[in-house]
Amino acid sequence: MDVTGKRGKISRRVRLEDLAERCGVSVSTVSRALSTGQGVRPEIRAEIIEAARTYNYAMPSSVAGKKAMIVASSAAMIDYGRNQFTLHVLEGLQERATTLRMEILTRSIANPAEERQLLDEAMNDETIAGLLFLTLDDEDMLAPTRDFMKPIVLVNGDDPFMRLSSVTPCNRSAAALATDHLRQLGHERILFLMRPGRRTIERRYEGWHDRMRLGGAVDPGLVVMVDDWLPELARAAILKRLDEKGCDFTAVLAAGDVLAVGAMMALAERGIQVPGDVSVMGMDGLPQGAFHNPPLTSVHIPMRELGAAALDLLRETVTGFEMPARRVELACKMVERASTGPASSI
Repeated sequence: MDVTGKRGKISRRVRLEDLAERCGVSVSTVSRALSTGQGVRPEIRAEIIEAARTYNYAMPSSVAGKKAMIVASSAAMIDYGRNQFTLHVLEGLQERATTLRMEILTRSIANPAEERQLLDEAMNDETIAGLLFLTLDDEDMLAPTRDFMKPIVLVNGDDPFMRLSSVTPCNRSAAALATDHLRQLGHERILFLMRPGRRTIERRYEGWHDRMRLGGAVDPGLVVMVDDWLPELARAAILKRLDEKGCDFTAVLAAGDVLAVGAMMALAERGIQVPGDVSVMGMDGLPQGAFHNPPLTSVHIPMRELGAAALDLLRETVTGFEMPARRVELACKMVERASTGPASSI
């Protein structure tokens, strides 16, 4: 194939037929290699992609008419039933899909066996361009996605080995932002209330810990854990902490808004004023936070934007050149309400 002029520059627009001739394959093979890669041997696909790069082939950018499958984990479905976080992410995905003229399919999974069955279904459906896994970062659940031939993007979860691309809020910096806000109000003993187990939440703990270390060694007694994202469990945990050690803190930073609500319930039971005695702050920034008593200060997670950004990343993966996996983190912002105030003396 010769599509260059005297100085080696492209003299006309390169077509699929040119790439097919250059690589000695059919036009349909080139088309599949530059889109999903399905049914094309890796070495052939690599050769086609390299030829496309060499000749500056204009990659197709449209995903109109294609389908994306959203796979919701058990954690996402539980969240969907309890509060609005998952709902807002899904709304952002759907709005972006409408703009791109894509169709969204939604499925839920509870275990690796269901996941493998769903992956087989997606692999055999040529109309599905890629998958979006929502709130999934358990290693056992990530394992079936290895070497899957269609693009996968994790939403509100990530792959610790960076084998899959992901879109998450910047949880570590969000918690650092919240801790700094409380420290600027004079709070030095800030209790961190969390449910362990997910990497995204562990990063919120790390952000709190990073900023707390500025004041010296961090007291491990300032970390309180619960077994589930339920306000009644947070209430019980704070009551137990008060019984064991008294109110030796001036602020509570909860890893989620629902836990912050439980903390305020416990403090109210013991006659501890919020924010007069103890400030309370959440993370999520759900709209219902404005209706608590007092209204909840929180860090707003860009939920709808997570969904839109994830679909854009999937689109780039489907229509662009092969790239290494990427981790996209979105910035979060403060929503200051009445549940935080200047530190009181302990």
